[in-house]
Amino acid sequence: MLHPDELARRARRRVVELAARKAVHLGAALSMTDLLAVLYTRGLRYRPDRPDWTDRDLLVLSKGHGAYGLYAVLAELGVITTDLATLPGHPSDAVPGIEAATGALGHGLSLGCGMALGARLAGRDQRVVVVTGDGELDEGSNWEAAQFAAHHRLGNLLAVVDRNRLQQEGDTETVSALEPLADKWRAFGWRVAEADGHDTGAVTDALAVLRDGDGPAVLLAHTVKGKGVPFAEGDPAWHMGELDAAQRRTALAALDGPAATAPVLASARGELS
Repeated sequence: MLHPDELARRARRRVVELAARKAVHLGAALSMTDLLAVLYTRGLRYRPDRPDWTDRDLLVLSKGHGAYGLYAVLAELGVITTDLATLPGHPSDAVPGIEAATGALGHGLSLGCGMALGARLAGRDQRVVVVTGDGELDEGSNWEAAQFAAHHRLGNLLAVVDRNRLQQEGDTETVSALEPLADKWRAFGWRVAEADGHDTGAVTDALAVLRDGDGPAVLLAHTVKGKGVPFAEGDPAWHMGELDAAQRRTALAALDGPAATAPVLASARGELS
């Protein structure tokens, strides 16, 4: 089993190679790659060899425009074997490993609430993780879902907020201020942890803290939009775009540099927990 740092690096390479072929939401895909790498190797009960395994945990990508980041991680795990360029720009449940189709932002947490409550009513020991963007928290549907989850004490529901502080129109605090974001989640009755979203050890520790407890939990993961590609990092112009040949070379050189090397971990089990 790949170390999450190496899984994230390889997935970023896939996204960069894809962005050299077509316009993609580059920044949104790259900011959450480390989070997805940790979730699929350390946070979810999941079997890449059996993505339809009945007892798997479920992941919903609410920030659907980052779909190619999720596709890239699933491709590295062997779940997706088709050319990523042929897949839709938002998650489709027709794609192996994708649990729910998401398009309009702000609806993923509501889907997750239904999945989490459904699992509990069915007596299944199943966790549901919803990865959201911070910009989509402008949508009131998120806070209706947050209220619903707290009311029903959905302890099997985890939200992970990709807090890169940028949305299409600019800085989140300029467009519609979210802070104090942690206090808002706590006010809605959620357990809250915060971590550097690019430090896989810190993310792993935060997920462990949130794993067991009464009621829903949220991880506020502080990230950089476009992480790993220096000229795209923190630049709202790379919300979506296509790389030219020189940009592709620069991006791949950054991802393949000495600091990008991480160990590969062997695992005798197909189940991740």
